[in-house]
Amino acid sequence: MEASWGSVNAERGWYVSAQQPEEAEAEELSPLLSNELHRQRSPGVSFGLSVFNLMNAIMGSGILGLAYIMANTGILGFSFLLLTVALLASYSVHLLLSMCIQTAVTSYEDLGLFAFGLPGKVVVAGTIIIQNIGAMSSYLLIIKTEFPAAIAEFLTGDYSRYWYLDGQTLLIIICVGIVFPLALLPKIGFLGYTSSLSFFFMMFFALVVIIKKWSIPCPLTLNYVEKCFQISNATDDCKPKLFHFSKESAYALPTMAFSFLCHTSILPIYCELQSPSKKRMQNVTNTAIALSFLIYFISALFGYLTFYDKVESELLKGYSKYLPHDVVVMTVKLCILFAVLLTVPLIHFPARKAVMMMFFSNFPFSWIRHFLITLALNIIIVLLAIYVPDIRNVFGVVGASTSTCLIFIFPGLFYLKLSREDFLSWKKFGAFVLLVFGILVGNFSLALIIFDWINK
Repeated sequence: MEASWGSVNAERGWYVSAQQPEEAEAEELSPLLSNELHRQRSPGVSFGLSVFNLMNAIMGSGILGLAYIMANTGILGFSFLLLTVALLASYSVHLLLSMCIQTAVTSYEDLGLFAFGLPGKVVVAGTIIIQNIGAMSSYLLIIKTEFPAAIAEFLTGDYSRYWYLDGQTLLIIICVGIVFPLALLPKIGFLGYTSSLSFFFMMFFALVVIIKKWSIPCPLTLNYVEKCFQISNATDDCKPKLFHFSKESAYALPTMAFSFLCHTSILPIYCELQSPSKKRMQNVTNTAIALSFLIYFISALFGYLTFYDKVESELLKGYSKYLPHDVVVMTVKLCILFAVLLTVPLIHFPARKAVMMMFFSNFPFSWIRHFLITLALNIIIVLLAIYVPDIRNVFGVVGASTSTCLIFIFPGLFYLKLSREDFLSWKKFGAFVLLVFGILVGNFSLALIIFDWINK
């Protein structure tokens, strides 16, 4: 935003409503924030549509990696960890909304500016850039691996040597011909409507995972498996594990954090909410996170109960190998690819905005700068998608670093910095716990992932 209240107040050292009691803050907007919301807002978005928009922000490629996580944590272990991350994500939004009311800031970057000045803004913007690059590269990885397989399922005979079955070639063509031109547009509102289909595609995906549980037999037979699979006819392979921990379990919490990240969208959705209040927006968040949790858990559970220990790190790969010409699987695969294709250009926009805020916030709009930044982002994500061998690496590294910062570390740290409450208050103690949890989980998971890479 061009001249937010947060930047003005930060320069003056003025904390809005800092001396107001927490009880009054819980229900009422500060006068400055109320004016800011009314200045930016149209008539407002209803509660239901706000929940829908936030679920679109939450749900993405992470849904394809959760069955693999369940296979490496067990059903009960996975359930406990996923519920913990969902609850902590909801609580961190609660802290963000409290700070939003105190400071009248309506963007995550300006909240960092308000808390720690220019360095805080740069760190938040840099974190958002890395997070969005990781998200876009994970989407392109899906295109690289699944698009050739989707085309091959419509063909008969051996076409393996043709260019249109080469994932890297298709990826470059799609990025040059579709993603880059759409990302170049100064406004991309129309894609916001079409990308809303991604939510229904995720619902369809979860439904197909449930149905296809009974289409793939266990123990696995050679009729369903390509030679790259290790086959065992032991019935022990078909027994679900309640708890299971291995070196692959290091990817669990980072992948879950990656899957629940929506915090950069919270404040914009808050600004557009009809009759905005902290309580109303918290209810929107709780509803969206609860519904996302339900869809995540169902798809992970039935995906795991289909493949057990043979589940792939990207769930669609398993269906491609076991049911290569199944019409329903082919349909859901095309739906997911369509959703991914339309979502990548949208994620370009917050990433490019963060770059602008970091380096060019005082410069007027320039088409040359706009073009070059978009091109640079596109090149980076294509290179990552080409050279990163497995989608779980993206989930692990990005989830352990930037996702934990945006969900756990920054909300806790900023609240400890901005709040004038006593440190022994429950809310400030909760912020401290959130901060410590984020630091421990992020560093521990990242260390284990790097150690796993070294051993391989």
